[in-house]
Amino acid sequence: MKIMNVDDPEKFFEVINQCKGTVELVTTEGDRLNLKSQLTKYVALTKLFADNEIPEMEIVAHEPDDVNRLINYMMNVK
Repeated sequence: MKIMNVDDPEKFFEVINQCKGTVELVTTEGDRLNLKSQLTKYVALTKLFADNEIPEMEIVAHEPDDVNRLINYMMNVK
């Protein structure tokens, strides 16, 4: 799924941490990085959140409940 305009990275990772299954960030090269990994969080924070906002990214959640959790977050974020 495409996630757009995340302007609160802390809240976003709070939701990611609540997910039961694996949640992956898909890079522009097609690599998949586990967003629940501390190392990936630091890489994402330095690269994607340099402006404290994510204009757009693609993530994959493997559990249906996690997909619903992420959709609910995006619908209620503002």
